[in-house]
Amino acid sequence: MARLTIIPDNTKIDFVGQRYLAFAIDGLLVVATILSLWFQGLNLGIDFTGGVVVEARSAQAIDIGALREKLGKLDFGEVAIQNFGGDKDVLIRVQPSSKVIGQEQAVADKIKAALGSGYTFNRVEAVGPKVSGELFQSSVIATVLAILMIAVYVAFRFEWQFGVAGLLATGHDVLVAVGMYSILQFDFNLTSVAALLLLAGYSINDTVVVFDRIRENRRKFKSLALTELINSSTNQTLSRTFLTSFTTALSVLPLLLFGGEALFGFAATILWGIIVGTYSSVFVASCLLLYMPTIKSGQAKTESAGAVV
Repeated sequence: MARLTIIPDNTKIDFVGQRYLAFAIDGLLVVATILSLWFQGLNLGIDFTGGVVVEARSAQAIDIGALREKLGKLDFGEVAIQNFGGDKDVLIRVQPSSKVIGQEQAVADKIKAALGSGYTFNRVEAVGPKVSGELFQSSVIATVLAILMIAVYVAFRFEWQFGVAGLLATGHDVLVAVGMYSILQFDFNLTSVAALLLLAGYSINDTVVVFDRIRENRRKFKSLALTELINSSTNQTLSRTFLTSFTTALSVLPLLLFGGEALFGFAATILWGIIVGTYSSVFVASCLLLYMPTIKSGQAKTESAGAVV
């Protein structure tokens, strides 16, 4: 029985030869991320800003204008109201203010009372500013430490040069994912941090597969030039990398399309991360080894020794 082949066997793509174009695309993504973070920052969710969030559903279509007028009489300060998922669902956000800080739960209870029994409440969150600040700081530390520990593992599992390349590639993937949040102004909350950590693990998984094949081929073909070694190893793992990413993306699509507002940002981050992570694993991470002095000089010595023999 013939097997389904999406990526042909024995491809001979010159990944090393295309590295400057790949680096340029990566550079543009990083620059866009930095500029977006600089000028508009992240749209921090309630987890990191504090305040009150209420998701509610009504049996009838909701008149946003009338609802805004009703909640405005409660005098909580800035209240954002919007439909999501349909005209019967509403998302209410009360930003931190002197009238809210310290009494978030009471504010949430007043909103529920004002809406009345005609609504069902899918989510009610009340977070104080101190807790939200600590959560944001802890989330940043957790993400940075995760990337560093991944690099340490790769350096221990292979060589330090692979660890540096893995650090740069994984850090790039996570940074660009954060850039997506900034550019599209998705809510950045604890679910987003979970998505970034998942993305870091997924990204390094693909990269390690390529690194492992490079190490295996270095032992098998000692006289092979490093550029040829990288191209050969990446081509050999290309089918596995593509199929893994493709099937993972297929499993994420239902979450993106039907998961609702709560899971949309998470699914979008994973899907974007799969694309960027696969790209960096194939075109960037292994090519960074060309600029690692020890590997470069070590390979040169091996080639010289092979030439003498």
